[in-house]
Amino acid sequence: MERNFQSAEALSAALRAGEVTSLELTDEAIAGIERDDKAINAICVPDFDRARAAAREADAARARGEDRPLLGIPVTVKESFNMAGLPTTWGMPQYQDFVPAEDALQVSRLKAAGAVILGKTNVPLGLQDIQSFNEIHGTTNNPWDHTRTSGGSSGGSAAALASGFGALSIGSDLAGSLRTPAHFCGIYAHKPTVGLVATRGMIAPPSPALPTDLDLAVAGPMARTARDLTLLLDVMAGPDPLTHGIAYNLTLPPARHDRLADFRVLVLDDHPFIPTSSAVRAGVSRVADALSDSGARVEHHSPLLPDLAEAARLYRQLLFSGSVARFPVDAYAQLQTRAAALSPDDQTLDADMLRAMVMTHRDWLEATTRRDLHRQAWRHLFTEFDAVLCPITPTPAFPHDHNPDPLSRRLDIDGTPHPYFDQLVWAGAATMPGLPSTAIPTGPSPEGLPVGVQLIGPMFEDRTPLRLAELLEQKIGGFQPPN
Repeated sequence: MERNFQSAEALSAALRAGEVTSLELTDEAIAGIERDDKAINAICVPDFDRARAAAREADAARARGEDRPLLGIPVTVKESFNMAGLPTTWGMPQYQDFVPAEDALQVSRLKAAGAVILGKTNVPLGLQDIQSFNEIHGTTNNPWDHTRTSGGSSGGSAAALASGFGALSIGSDLAGSLRTPAHFCGIYAHKPTVGLVATRGMIAPPSPALPTDLDLAVAGPMARTARDLTLLLDVMAGPDPLTHGIAYNLTLPPARHDRLADFRVLVLDDHPFIPTSSAVRAGVSRVADALSDSGARVEHHSPLLPDLAEAARLYRQLLFSGSVARFPVDAYAQLQTRAAALSPDDQTLDADMLRAMVMTHRDWLEATTRRDLHRQAWRHLFTEFDAVLCPITPTPAFPHDHNPDPLSRRLDIDGTPHPYFDQLVWAGAATMPGLPSTAIPTGPSPEGLPVGVQLIGPMFEDRTPLRLAELLEQKIGGFQPPN
């Protein structure tokens, strides 16, 4: 395999053995970007001069006998993370010249671990789409089919990894923004337990970088192998020293099992609000069959499973109530008028979304109480199961759709159109209760597009779905470079 597609683990071994230098790896990655990224448009803010300088520093550090977790490894960073000296725009034209004064905490952790940052990767406007395009940086294409999306909002990072532009990337996830691009591009990603990874500096401009506990959103690792996810998560995990003190030490529980045969897995491929395409259903089945063949206990039903319909409605309430926090007053007033005109009998997901956008704080507190009940139900479920296997979205990567009114967009599922944002329900299954979820590739669809699934694990037991992902990679294979 071309060195640009090797894992961070393999590159680290080559660096330690003296088979290659960090500067050589960095130059090779930059050459690949300069050769191939015109067609993909994953790297929206290159930082090649500083990357080469960091690579030289990494080589000098290694010559002095230093060894850090990511020493000399070329990586990328989602555009939404602040990097001193580079613009942070979140795709918003009015902030195209906004340059933060200091690095986001996760960028600092990457640098402290010795990583070489090649640049920043593309995102949708305000991170609020399942695609990655904006007026400043244009559209990121799927490396497998340039007419299709790479996903969003970490679509640039997923496309970069699938194209061999760096060994690792960091992204974020509120509505599947790590997992969906991984699924669409055939790579691995991990949505950590909410609160596990500090997010200071992953903030929309021009807001100050404050240590904030986010309600649903997380930052997390993306990679081409499952083991690399764990390597990067160990660098990223831990609270913000501004709120918990520098001496705070975080230890995650070990994985529950080390063999596929010991895992107990609940398999889901039906959702009450949206069908699952035959291609994604086949991907779920491939993983379920591999588990069964390995002796794992696989079930397709459990009375312990929280109600997926109620969970989807609750997720949308929590998600969209926060999405309008910075809307102009007149735009918010229009939403209030539209919500007031809804019929009480209208129980569609779109109606739920509109009501959520204008919900009161009293209603929001009631929603958080119901979320706590769901978390309790998941705790009971995970006494009988170790992971839940299910889709990430109902389809493989879909064709670019830049209709300026997202509510008018439709998602084609095996020939039938569905409301565009209804596809978020599977991502919300893990996001709403704050659970960890690892996205893994399962092999191609009949059209040759990547198909991924997610492995949802118990809260703060991130190592369990990550270990299951490693074992499944050994069993069914993992990332394959685009043809």
